[in-house]
Amino acid sequence: MTTAIVGSVVAVTGAAFAQSAAQPSFSVPAGPLNRALTTFGRQAGLQVTYLASIAAGMSSPGVSGPLSREQALARILQGTGLTYSFTNPTTVTISQPSAAGSAGALPAGAIPLDTIDVQGANPNSTMTPMAPYAGGQVATGGQVGMLGNRSVMNTPFSLTSYTSKLIKDQQARTVQDVLNNDPSVVASSSSGTPHDYQVIRGFGGYGIDGTRTLNGLAGMAPLFFPSSDYIERVEILKGPSALLNGMTLASAAVTGAIGGSVNLVTKRATDEPITQLTTRYVSNSQIGTHLDAGRRFGASNEFGIRFNGSIDGGHTPIDTQHSKLGTAALNLDYSGERVRLSADFAHQSQKLDPNGVYIQARSVAGSLSSFPRAPSSTVSLVPPGSEYKTKSTVGMIRGEVDILENVTAYAAIGKQISEADLNGYEKVRLLDGTGRYSIAREIQHYSRDILSMQGGIRAKANTGPVDHALSLNLSRSELTYKRAESEGSASIIESMYNPVFPFLSSVADPGDPKKSSQTTASSIGFADTLSIFDERMQFLAGIRYQEVGIKDFNRTTGLLSSKYEANAWTPAFGLVVKPWENVSLYANYIEDLRAGTIVGTTYANVGEVFPPYVSKQYEAGVKVDWGQVTTTLAVFQIAKAASISIDDPAGGKPTLEQNGEERNRGIELNAYGELMPGVRLLGGLTLLDARLTKTEGGTLDGKRNDTAPKFRTVIGAEWDTPFMEGLTLTGRLTHTGDAVVSTSSGVTIPSWTTLDLGARYTFNSPWNEKPVTVRFNVDNVFDKDYWAGTYASGFVYRGQPRTYRLSTTFNF
Repeated sequence: MTTAIVGSVVAVTGAAFAQSAAQPSFSVPAGPLNRALTTFGRQAGLQVTYLASIAAGMSSPGVSGPLSREQALARILQGTGLTYSFTNPTTVTISQPSAAGSAGALPAGAIPLDTIDVQGANPNSTMTPMAPYAGGQVATGGQVGMLGNRSVMNTPFSLTSYTSKLIKDQQARTVQDVLNNDPSVVASSSSGTPHDYQVIRGFGGYGIDGTRTLNGLAGMAPLFFPSSDYIERVEILKGPSALLNGMTLASAAVTGAIGGSVNLVTKRATDEPITQLTTRYVSNSQIGTHLDAGRRFGASNEFGIRFNGSIDGGHTPIDTQHSKLGTAALNLDYSGERVRLSADFAHQSQKLDPNGVYIQARSVAGSLSSFPRAPSSTVSLVPPGSEYKTKSTVGMIRGEVDILENVTAYAAIGKQISEADLNGYEKVRLLDGTGRYSIAREIQHYSRDILSMQGGIRAKANTGPVDHALSLNLSRSELTYKRAESEGSASIIESMYNPVFPFLSSVADPGDPKKSSQTTASSIGFADTLSIFDERMQFLAGIRYQEVGIKDFNRTTGLLSSKYEANAWTPAFGLVVKPWENVSLYANYIEDLRAGTIVGTTYANVGEVFPPYVSKQYEAGVKVDWGQVTTTLAVFQIAKAASISIDDPAGGKPTLEQNGEERNRGIELNAYGELMPGVRLLGGLTLLDARLTKTEGGTLDGKRNDTAPKFRTVIGAEWDTPFMEGLTLTGRLTHTGDAVVSTSSGVTIPSWTTLDLGARYTFNSPWNEKPVTVRFNVDNVFDKDYWAGTYASGFVYRGQPRTYRLSTTFNF
C-alpha cells in the first residue's frame, strides 16, 4: 500500500504580547482534516505525522481561542475517531486506535519527517516559505533554486533567509536595507547612487541587470530598489548558482550573481486575516503610510488575496533632496489538494530631485597617492533640478500540480517593463586628490523589457537504502534593452566639501529610447540528491546546459551591429555529512556561465564584445544548530575572468581588456538565533583575500581586486527589557575594511564603522485590544562621513547620512 506522511512545522517565535508556550491562541478554521492539521502544526510549532489514508475524506470542526496544544488537537480530531500521541516534545503522531501500538510508537510504515525541510503537505512544493528559526529574524531555510525548499542544515551551500519580522522591526524600506545585515554583502543605499548595487563575496552587481529573482523566477524582481513592503523573505544564496537558478541576463561586467544570488519571496494571504496600517516618518521630513491586508476564502480557505500599498515622500537627509516612492502589490493564490496557483502583480515608482550620484575616479585613480576624504554625507554634489525617475511593473503567474504523491510539476511565467529617466547628473568625475570634480548635464531614457519563464519536475524516490530527490528544470529569459542618451559640456566644481555651482549648460533631449541590445538565455538542468542513513549523508550531483545569445544594435540606423552565441555545460556537486543530528559538514563545487562584456562608452574600445567565460567555486564548511542559536563557518574560493581598465598615457579614454583571472578567497562566520529568552543575535564576519592572477606577463599578479573589502563584520542584537513589558532595544554595529579603487595603482578608500540603534514598544490598543507597535531607529548614530564602497574599477559611492526612522503599526 502506498503510504504518505504529511508533516507540518513552524518554529515558535517570541513576541512582546505572545501567549505562553503552554497556552497559545489558535485559529484553525473548520474544513478538511489534513488542512486543519497542517494549520495546527504551524500555529503550535509542532511536527504532525500521519498516514494520508487515515485522514482522507475527513473533516474537522476547527478550533479557536487560547488553549493548550493538547486541548486544541483534541477538538480538531473531534468526531474523527483518531487519536494522538507525542513521540517527543516537538512531534505528535495521529493514528487510528487499532494502529496506535505502544505509547509513543509510530503506526506501522510511518516515518518521522525532517522537521525543517517539510512545509505543508508536500515536500516538493515551494509555495509556502520555510518556518522562522528561534528569534524570528532568520528562517530555517529557503528556496535553493531548482532544488526547491531546503533547510540550512540540509543544504551544501551558504544560505540565509531574512524574514518579514526583521524587515518590519528594522523599518527596512528597500531590499538594499535588508542586505546590509549580511557581513558578506556591501549594498548601496537608495540615496547614494542612481542605481542599487551590491557586492557579495567581493563580486559586484547592479539590480538593473536582473541578477535577483522573484519567487524563484529570473528577472522579475523590480530592477530599481525593490520595495520590501510586499516581501515576505529575502533569501541570499552565496556563490555561483548556474545549476540552481540558470543563467542570468547580466553581462560579464556585472559579477554580483557570481558572488551570490538574491531571491525575493512575496507575501501571501495567511490563514489568519491580516489588516495592518503603518504610518511612518523618515528624516528630514519624509512621511508615508503602508497598508497590508489579506484574507482567505472558500470552504477550506483555499482562495487567498493579499494587498500591499504604500506611498512615501518628502525631504531626505541630503541637502535640497526630495524623494517620492510609491508601491502597489497584489497576490492572488489558490491552494487545493493537488493544485496550487499564485499570481503576483506589482508596480513601484521612485523620483529623486536632485538624485544621488556616484564618483567616477577612473581617469585619475592611477595617479592618486591617496583617495580624497569623503565630504559631508548630507551635502549634495549636484544642484537642484537634477531629476531621476524610475518605474517598474511586474506580472507573474506560477503553479504546482501533484502528479503523484511524490511527484510535483511546476511552471512560472512573468513579464517586467522597467523605465528610467534622468534629466540632470548621473555622476561626478573626480579631477584630483583635493576633491575638485566636474559635472555635465545628461538626459537619459532607458527601458528594459523582460520575459521570463521556467518549468520542471521535483520528485522523491527510493531505491533500497538510497533515497533520491530528483529535479528537472527548464528556463528561458529574454531582455530587450532600449536607451537614448545625450551629454552636455562639463563644468568644474572647485571643492566637493563646499560645492558652489556655476551656470550649467543645458543639453538637447535625445528623444525616445532606441533598441540597443537583445539578450536571450535558455537552459535545461538536472540534479539528484542521494541520501542514506536517514539523510545523515547526502550527495548532490547536477548539470545544466546553457545557451546565450546577444545582439547589439546601432541606435541610429536600427541595424544589427554585432552578435554572438555561446553555450556551455555547467556542473555542480555538493556533499552534506551529519556526524550528529545538529551538525552538518558540507562541501560544494559549482560553476557559472556568464555572457561576455560589451564594452561601454566610457572606454576607447567601445562596442568590443568579450567572449563568455565560466567561473568556478570551491567551498567547504560546518553548520551547527545549538538548539536556539545556529552558527555557520565557510571557507571558499571563487575564480573568474578579469576585466581590467588600462589607462591611456596621453590622457584619453582608458581601454578595457579581458586579462587574467580574479580569484577571491574568503572565510565567513555567521550566527543567528536567541541566546537566551528575550536576547536575540544576528551577525558575523567575513575575511576576504581578492587578488588578480594569471595576468599577461604577470604584471598585475597579486594586485588586490576592486570592490572587495578585506574585512567586514555586522553584529546586531535585540533585548526584550525585563523592566518594561513590551519594550525591545536594538543595536547594530557595522565595520567594513578598506577597498581598492584602482587595481593598477592600489589606491583605496578607508575602512569605516557605523552604529545603528533602535527601540520598539508594543501595547494593546484601547480601542480594539489588538497590538500596536511603535518603532524608532537611528541609522549611523554618529553621522559618520564615509565612502561606502567601490565598483566597476574606479567608481565610488557615498555612505548614508544619519537617518531617523519612526513608525506605528496598527492592527484591525
